[in-house]
Amino acid sequence: MNSTRDRLPATITTDRLVLTTPTLAHVPEMAVLANSRAIHEVLSRLPHPYGESHGRDFVENIARGPEEFAWSILLQGTYIGTMGLHLLPDQLPELGYWLGQPYWGHGYATEAAQAVVAAARIAGYRALRSRALLTNAASRNVLRKVGFIETGEDVDKAGTLAGRQVMKMRLEFER
Repeated sequence: MNSTRDRLPATITTDRLVLTTPTLAHVPEMAVLANSRAIHEVLSRLPHPYGESHGRDFVENIARGPEEFAWSILLQGTYIGTMGLHLLPDQLPELGYWLGQPYWGHGYATEAAQAVVAAARIAGYRALRSRALLTNAASRNVLRKVGFIETGEDVDKAGTLAGRQVMKMRLEFER
């Protein structure tokens, strides 16, 4: 089968980063970085506290499972976060990501997002969606930098953000 998902690259290299298949070697640093209240409060699917068992489950069962295509973000070989596409039937892929706090404000999220958006376009997706808390100006800014437009406010219906105001965003690819 040659689905759009099958055309996504396992590894993407940018000027400063390598986005690659999440592995068990990434789990110790993943657990340290993800075990952050500040990160948990802006993500809809990250448990808190976050331990190595969560990281192992992510790597073994979720990262490249039927509803996800995730990449570990590496900076000079060091794990700094995760970016991926949430792939639900009959919905546009949803771009999501998180970076460890020490790596905020250096342009890594934008650089990784540009690479994933380009890969999704080349793979044949027609558009992507994303969302961010209304109060998360930094994440909304990253998404705008890579071409997403804000399409309207909503109330998140599930996950840790349930009941909170989010901005829905969309990126259409030219054909």
